[in-house]
Amino acid sequence: MNLRPLPLVIGALVALAGCGDSKPDSSASTGGDKPETSKDRGVAAPGPAKGTVEVAAFKGGYGTDFYEKTAKDYEAAHPGVTITVAGDPRIWEQLRPRFVGGTPPDLTFPGWGMDHWALAEEGSLEPLDAALDGPADDGKGKWRDTFEPSLIKLGELNGTQYVLPYYFNVMGWWYDPGVFAKHGWTPPKTYDELLALSAKIKAAGIAPITFQGKYPYYMMEGMLMPWAFSIGGEKAVKDCQNLEPGAWKSDAVLKSAGMIAELKQKGFFQDGATALSHTQSQQAFLEGKAAMIPCGTWLYSEMKATMPKGAAMEFMLPPVVAGGAGDPTAILIGIEPWMVPAQAKNKEGAIALFRYMTSLPVAKKFVQEKGTLMAIKGSDEGDLLPVLKTPSADFKASKAVWSDQFRGWYPALEKEVENALTALVNGELTPQAFCDRVEAAAEKTRKDDSITKHKL
Repeated sequence: MNLRPLPLVIGALVALAGCGDSKPDSSASTGGDKPETSKDRGVAAPGPAKGTVEVAAFKGGYGTDFYEKTAKDYEAAHPGVTITVAGDPRIWEQLRPRFVGGTPPDLTFPGWGMDHWALAEEGSLEPLDAALDGPADDGKGKWRDTFEPSLIKLGELNGTQYVLPYYFNVMGWWYDPGVFAKHGWTPPKTYDELLALSAKIKAAGIAPITFQGKYPYYMMEGMLMPWAFSIGGEKAVKDCQNLEPGAWKSDAVLKSAGMIAELKQKGFFQDGATALSHTQSQQAFLEGKAAMIPCGTWLYSEMKATMPKGAAMEFMLPPVVAGGAGDPTAILIGIEPWMVPAQAKNKEGAIALFRYMTSLPVAKKFVQEKGTLMAIKGSDEGDLLPVLKTPSADFKASKAVWSDQFRGWYPALEKEVENALTALVNGELTPQAFCDRVEAAAEKTRKDDSITKHKL
């Protein structure tokens, strides 16, 4: 995993004085006081970069070698430009004092340990609307229009663009098509079909489902929230994220929690899964010890080095609840955002470089080399890894692309959802007690005036 593959990047920027606690449907986030920096003050789309451009990027599962190579290509095409790229698995720890000291890099992808919304609220990020309304790298149309609309909107705060997506993750479930074909199993499209199939899988001596127990957000994004969406529709998950009173105790969330408890009670989860790391559970899936697993589209890239001979993986959307209010094509996604600090020395150069990094030819190279999907229109056309074809098609076909943005806004609440999920699966909480516990955490967040509130 990319450490924490969030819809947006979360974490507490504890070193920033004055920061309050802070990875959609395709609407922008709103709410909270508007930052002093308005989008009208953003840097307009520049020409080619000039001078030195400093880049600092999170070094996760996809590394930083692509960014380094792209920087070299840009330098070769633009004599006089010097680009430095620094990458680290905990890059946020290096960035915190630099933001505080007023010496941030020019362009950054700070990773999951930095709260970029707190930075935006404090005016520490450069508004990017003016640049986006300028020409794209190829000079054809606006730069803004080269991005998938549902993804670029995830970088808005109060109607102003502060972060931009690069690659993105699609959340869903995975199965081995060879194993399913061998046993004559059909991937379940509904929860009732899942129950029926799981009984057959268990009878065959295989655990129907495993999960990354040490990281409960996989279950949250693969089961709890998608099923709440399926049962109660967009409103159910939007109310939860908007901290509407009682939303976490709604019938949709209660029934979703009950479905997870039912899978546990029927013995459909792999024994001991709550103690497994992401790679341990994923390896168990690849070795045929479990038939299905929830995970994002980084799964193949993360596990290809340890895939047993003959193993394969295929994506499917989480089984929906028949008759539910939610759109059955709904798909949960997450972006990995990049940003330009407001106090960067070379903001024009940073924007010019990122405009090149998001050009269609470069985006296509990233898809091909790294095996993930990009937020740029058309980047998935042509030579696409087989494991990405289904999630790409599902994303394009979806009428309800959304993200659980509350994870980035309210880290304490998100953590309590995770802890409560573990307790639910361990049999320590009933579904109703789960809902009561999470609603209490939401109420605590709701009443804390030091936390900036957001609305979808």
